[in-house]
Amino acid sequence: MRIITGSAKGLKLKAPAGFSTRPTSDRVKESVFSVLNGMINFSEINSVLDVFAGTGSLGLESLSRGAGSAVFIDFATADVIAENVHRAKFEGVAKILRGDFVNMLKKISRQNFKFDIIFIDPPYKKNLASVTLELIAKLELLKDGGLIIVEHGADEILNTINFCSIRKLIYGKTTCVEILTVNGSD
Repeated sequence: MRIITGSAKGLKLKAPAGFSTRPTSDRVKESVFSVLNGMINFSEINSVLDVFAGTGSLGLESLSRGAGSAVFIDFATADVIAENVHRAKFEGVAKILRGDFVNMLKKISRQNFKFDIIFIDPPYKKNLASVTLELIAKLELLKDGGLIIVEHGADEILNTINFCSIRKLIYGKTTCVEILTVNGSD
């Protein structure tokens, strides 16, 4: 796992020990960011949220490409994310929240913070992607015109009732990535 391009290009990211975390593969990440580059200019992105951040790869890639700041949420891997943030030299623009995603999203909401891009990459087969989307909609954490990028199992059905699907990418028989925005947004 590495940062693909930008100010931290080529940096190899530390991964958590064991098999409890399933990092986004470089192939999937490269494909997703290629699609995003056709839609947005990362230097115009003020705020990124990386939920179920794991290594922090998606948020760090966004920062490396010019995003202004990133918040990382993970219960189990906050120390790994902190090390990767330090190695990429993004301490001044990264905030790491260790805890349950529900409580951390509510905490962010109480601070009236909204995001331009939200990455959601939960463990597969637990319906966490849909639960997280519902909570993000309820808490109104996405800016108008913002994007949500959800990675989930290809056999999982994503509840996107509060959002409009822009693009769906399928990788083999296991992984699906959907790019969403708020209903009514362009």
